[in-house]
Amino acid sequence: RSPRRRSRSGRRSRSPRGRRSRSHSPHHGAVRVKQEREDHCRRGNEERKQRHPSEQEQRRDRSGDRDRHREHSDRKKNPSDRPGTRSHEWDMQNLREQQAEREFYNERRREHRQGTEGEQHPELRPSESKPKEKPAVNKEKPSFELSGALLEDTNTFRGVVIKYSEPPEARIPKTRWRLYPFKNDEFLPVMYIHRQSAYLLGRHRRIADIPIDHPSCSKQHAVFQYRLVEYTRADGTVGRRVRPYIIDLGSGNGTFLNNQRIEPQRYYELKEKDVLKFGFSSREYVLLHESSDKSEANAKDNDEDEEKEEE
Repeated sequence: RSPRRRSRSGRRSRSPRGRRSRSHSPHHGAVRVKQEREDHCRRGNEERKQRHPSEQEQRRDRSGDRDRHREHSDRKKNPSDRPGTRSHEWDMQNLREQQAEREFYNERRREHRQGTEGEQHPELRPSESKPKEKPAVNKEKPSFELSGALLEDTNTFRGVVIKYSEPPEARIPKTRWRLYPFKNDEFLPVMYIHRQSAYLLGRHRRIADIPIDHPSCSKQHAVFQYRLVEYTRADGTVGRRVRPYIIDLGSGNGTFLNNQRIEPQRYYELKEKDVLKFGFSSREYVLLHESSDKSEANAKDNDEDEEKEEE
């Protein structure tokens, strides 16, 4: 008998094909792999739960913290919602402030309306609102004289602004005037002051024509000025002559004429044998000219010579 017939009869064949079990079939293998995957995932989840049992609790805590933070921020924004605060008082205070603001703005609107109505209808304005007419005040007439402001900028000498400017009647004298200085009965060199129309006296040696070195004197102390002035002759006619004048430029310690302090910014006429002093300086300046009597000066010189001889 052939092996085929034996297989048909129901006996097991000894061939390897017949020995294969169901487990070796492809369908059964895929099912088994799927089951193994599901078992692996299930085991992993169980292990994670065993390792981190507090993850859910942490999530719950985080959500709780968020809720608390939101509640806290809402309470800050709305203080009336806080527990334990007096929300009614807050509401009343807000209402009062709003009413005060409304009243303030209403008053401003009324004033604005009244102003606009008065401009449109001036006859409706009350008599009290009309401004009272002020009494007429005599206004000062415009002065077109020279102020001297431009002259101050232009009147400079050697880079220094001069406080003084010569008047239009300034002239150079024909008489040869001289200053005889004395210091405590000591005769000093004579100063010839007839070559210019004006001489500036002061402590500023760069611009001073006659320097005064005493510390009590100002930098621009005084001015010796010659002026052409009119005078009346004996027969009644009017003539002109050049006379010397002294003017103080507002010095700190003043100028003295014959031991009397003169007013600043004012001309004083000088005469023969007048004595000038500046500040607290001990020097005295005697005004003489070439034809004047110099007996006093010579007497002082003789006294000094006698004192020297006695010494």
